[in-house]
Amino acid sequence: MSYFSELGLAEPILRALGTKGYSDPTPIQRKAIPALLEGRDLLGIAQTGTGKTAAFSLPSIHRLAADPKSRKPASCRMLVLSPTRELAAQIAENMRGYAKYLSLSVQCIFGGVPAGKQARALTGGCDILVATPGRLLDLIEQRALTLRDVEIFVLDEADQMMDLGFIHPLKRIAAMLPRKRQSLFFSATMPKAIVELGRQFIHDPVRVEVTPQASTAERVEQYVTFLNQPEKQALLTLRLRAGFADGSIDRALVFTRTKHGADRVVRHLATAGVRAAAIHGNKSQAQRTAAIKGFRTGDVPVLVATDIAARGIDIPGVSHVFNFEIPNVAEQYVHRIGRTARAGADGVAISFVAPDEKPYLRDIERLTRVKLDPMPLPEDFTKEAARLPLPSRKAVQAAVEGSERKPQQQPRRRKPKQQRDSDGQPREERTVANPVKQFAARPTDGRQPPRKDRRPRKSGNRGQGQGPKQGQSQQGRRQA
Repeated sequence: MSYFSELGLAEPILRALGTKGYSDPTPIQRKAIPALLEGRDLLGIAQTGTGKTAAFSLPSIHRLAADPKSRKPASCRMLVLSPTRELAAQIAENMRGYAKYLSLSVQCIFGGVPAGKQARALTGGCDILVATPGRLLDLIEQRALTLRDVEIFVLDEADQMMDLGFIHPLKRIAAMLPRKRQSLFFSATMPKAIVELGRQFIHDPVRVEVTPQASTAERVEQYVTFLNQPEKQALLTLRLRAGFADGSIDRALVFTRTKHGADRVVRHLATAGVRAAAIHGNKSQAQRTAAIKGFRTGDVPVLVATDIAARGIDIPGVSHVFNFEIPNVAEQYVHRIGRTARAGADGVAISFVAPDEKPYLRDIERLTRVKLDPMPLPEDFTKEAARLPLPSRKAVQAAVEGSERKPQQQPRRRKPKQQRDSDGQPREERTVANPVKQFAARPTDGRQPPRKDRRPRKSGNRGQGQGPKQGQSQQGRRQA
């Protein structure tokens, strides 16, 4: 089968594919779509950029459209779970495009934005729901969503779900799903833990593997540079400046292991005049969206990301991937360099390896069965690195401007002026709204607070109806 029209998909889906310019299915699509159209469970292994999203989206949309049903409130017919916000948004956008000529509703929910608006969007129900596990469980607990009507369940990037610790949320979600359903697992890698997890969710699956497990993209040139950790920032800056100057670099994706490391790289690049933005879990959803938008349009040619955040980046034209710090999990290397050489294009992946990272490099080469080609340091590297400016306060501000703009701080509330008595001493607060606090506010030295309208006590001789005169002592009264 060499054309989508030969796979048995509905005409509206073929028309939508035609508007996108798609005619030939990828290997994963050719193998997965026929089995999914039959309603089989599937365990799919394919590296990023091979068309996994279309592989599960197209047959699922076909099946939903072939069996139209009225939407039920706060429910969905198809559930797609994604590990990150960006990937969830990307999947939802693609599925809307594939279903543009069909009356199917696609909703997307994820954290980082108010849940109220998402809950209202689900009030009338939807056909397809793309979600991250955390926000999905939040809305279920709020009774804004039920999973009892799910017919198709998809888990994308299953290995990443495991790495992020989503095993227990996944088990909770699986317990809420109907037993009679179609389940699909897709991932670039499939370690034994994923296979064990899959046994709890899928029944008699078709296993589709279009490339050797953990293999890297064929059109990616892979290099490694050995250097000390403090030299990495200077090397990255010099490589990027030279690449942009001679046109060899179009867009570059830089990977760091930590969020703070990503911000630090952006500050240094901004100081050297290289436009860059960071994307990681500490950024708000608005900041992450703005960073990806700038990277997509080319306004920001360098995007610095952590592994988790980069899972949703599906942008053509990424010519270079820089591993500023190579991952300590070898499978992550496959995901990282899969961001380049997409849709038949060529790509370059360059890894910076410090002495203490060499064991990680050995794990990567053992897993991928690829020996990375050494790339030496540039000529006069030490001299050129010494000329690079260090970040200043102004550079830091420029680096966080735009896509990394900090939220405005609330103005400080001035304390009300303390009332003072005639002696100039601070007047104590006399009225306490809480009676318990009012009791606790009384003096603790045993004395009662004076009363303004206190009257003299009457004497014990109540029979005569007379009391002592004000200011007269007991002895004075006897003498009288």
